[in-house]
Amino acid sequence: MTTKVLVAKFKVQKPRRVLIVCKGNICRSPTAAVVLSQKLKRAALNIDIDAAGTEDYHVGSPPDKRSIKHAAKRGYDLSGHRARQVSAPDFENFDLILVADEANLSDIQRICPPRQHSKLSLFLGTRELPDPYYGGAEGFEEVLNLVEQRAEFFVKTWLKTN
Repeated sequence: MTTKVLVAKFKVQKPRRVLIVCKGNICRSPTAAVVLSQKLKRAALNIDIDAAGTEDYHVGSPPDKRSIKHAAKRGYDLSGHRARQVSAPDFENFDLILVADEANLSDIQRICPPRQHSKLSLFLGTRELPDPYYGGAEGFEEVLNLVEQRAEFFVKTWLKTN
């Protein structure tokens, strides 16, 4: 199933549980999870959001200090998040799994049971969420801009399916 087809699915069905995935679960996915959770809460939409990584090298770690700093400037608190790795039960427990980029989507598709592949999509729909880890402040700001825009899209879409 193509990403474009999966994007159309958002208009039809509101998920109950959403998992957002990136590589290490210390930058993009915790940022996206907290931003989306906060926007859903403001809209009175009861959808559980979580975040995980495809790799295990940051398990138990807080988000990158730069992610925490830039998110805090916009009123988002990432400090309570601790990185975890995607696990087999996630494919059963989440209705929708939104992945930061094509490389991580490919990794997830390899471990996801084929019957659950319809739950997988890129977070931004048709493009990748850039990884700010090896860059400067502008990368973290760009991620926040893209995540806030996409979160607004999800809120508007899921409000229509109430």
